[in-house]
Amino acid sequence: MKNGLALFFGAFAVLALSTGAVLYSAHKQLGSLTQYKDPVEETLYPAPLTGLADQGRAVYQDLGCVSCHTQQVRRDGFGGDTTRQWGTRQSVARDYIREKTVFLGSSRIGPDLRNVAARAYADEAYLYTILYAPHAVAPGTNMPSYDFLFDVHPIRPGQASPHALKLTGKAAPAPGYEVVPTHRARALVAYLRSLNDAYEYPEAKPFVADAKKEEGK
Repeated sequence: MKNGLALFFGAFAVLALSTGAVLYSAHKQLGSLTQYKDPVEETLYPAPLTGLADQGRAVYQDLGCVSCHTQQVRRDGFGGDTTRQWGTRQSVARDYIREKTVFLGSSRIGPDLRNVAARAYADEAYLYTILYAPHAVAPGTNMPSYDFLFDVHPIRPGQASPHALKLTGKAAPAPGYEVVPTHRARALVAYLRSLNDAYEYPEAKPFVADAKKEEGK
C-alpha cells in the first residue's frame, strides 16, 4: 500500500490524457468544420435557422420530440434509411454545424425527421393535422395528439380564420367551431418545414474504391 498514492495518480493521469486525446482529436476533426461554399452558386451551406423556424426548434426541444424521432440518415449498408426515403444521402457532420442544439436522437418510435420537408406529402396541412389529430392522416400511429398547440373556438360571423385546419370525420370540430394553430404550432411546423438536407457535400458522396488499387493488391 506504500505505492497506493502513486498508482492512483498514475491511473488518473492515464485516464485524463486518454480522455483529452479523444476530445482533442474530435475537436480537430469536427470543430474546425465551416460552411461549404458552392463553387458555382457561391452560396454557403448549410444556412442557419432564422425567424419562426428557429423558434420552432425550441418548441421541438421543449416537447421532447427527440425521444421518438431521430435526425440522422444512415448511409447504405448501415440501415435502410434511404430505401425508406428518409433522405437521398447519408447525414454528415457538416449538416449540423449551424444548429444551436443537435437532435440526433437514438430511438425511432416514429420516422426519422431529418428530411421531412423533402417528402411530398408532408406539407403544412399534413403536419398541422398529424400534430392535432394523428390518426386522421396516419391510422394506427402511436403518436400522441398535441392538441394543446391549437385553439378551438366558435367561428365569429364573417370572421373565420384563414389558418383554420380543414378537418373531416372524427377529427372535425363541432359545428360552428374551428381549430386554429397557435404561435407555437406555427413555429414548430416552420421548423419541420426547414428540415431538408438537399445539398450534397463532397464528404457525403458514397465511397468508391479505386479499381486500379484493388487490382494491384
